Amino acid sequence: MLRHGLIVVLGLAFAMTDIPSVKAEGLADIVPSGALRVAVAVGPAASAFWTTRDPSTGKPHGVTVDLAKAAADKLHVPLQLVEYQSSDEIAAASDKDVWDLSFMPADVKREAFVDQGPAYVAYMSGYLVRAGSDIRSVADVDRAGMRVGCIEGTSTSRTVEKSLKQARLKKFVKPEEAAELIGKGELDALAMGMGALEDLSRKLPGTKVLDEVIQSTGVVVVVPKGKAAAKVWAAHFMGEAKADGTVRRALDGNGFNADKVAP
Repeated sequence: MLRHGLIVVLGLAFAMTDIPSVKAEGLADIVPSGALRVAVAVGPAASAFWTTRDPSTGKPHGVTVDLAKAAADKLHVPLQLVEYQSSDEIAAASDKDVWDLSFMPADVKREAFVDQGPAYVAYMSGYLVRAGSDIRSVADVDRAGMRVGCIEGTSTSRTVEKSLKQARLKKFVKPEEAAELIGKGELDALAMGMGALEDLSRKLPGTKVLDEVIQSTGVVVVVPKGKAAAKVWAAHFMGEAKADGTVRRALDGNGFNADKVAP
């Protein structure tokens, strides 16, 4: 009877947490600390991936924070946000047992560190050009004397580094630093995700986002490498979040009404 009762209790626990029963290995495999630790990248401009600081609380807010809250609610556990400056920083910390779940643009390099799940939105990168610049196209960016910035540890930075032949490229660890310099006119162009660039352009009068896309990928849910139960649960959660409108509400609630939910 005791064994039967234990089985029933465990079954109910898995049902409550929406973990697929076929491959579920226990809640502790997904949230070993008792809280869902979600890694987020904090920057100066918001996007479907980047979070920014709430001016009143100083805490990160944005699309990925809303998705993190939804994931913690599904598991019926507290949420703990773990802050980083880039998606590569998040990936590099995957073996340190400091985060359980995250979201980042899909990237081949990071597959050695994280297991990637389904995408929830397309992620396109481009260039923001300084006020008064004569740059009109992506081709204009790659000229001798052009000062181009990107955020170190991002898939966009790797794309830009491969493509530029003549322009001088500077990588920034802190996104805020890059934003400050292009605002001052000390950078000619800054490469980031389109959503973040649009947000930044609104804050920096005279700057302009070029129409051309330099990179296109999807923002995916990820877990640390080798966490089989967590990978299954994360994929299940993301599938439900897209189907039940959670992703759409997170995008719309943060001003990204034009961004399309990934199929």
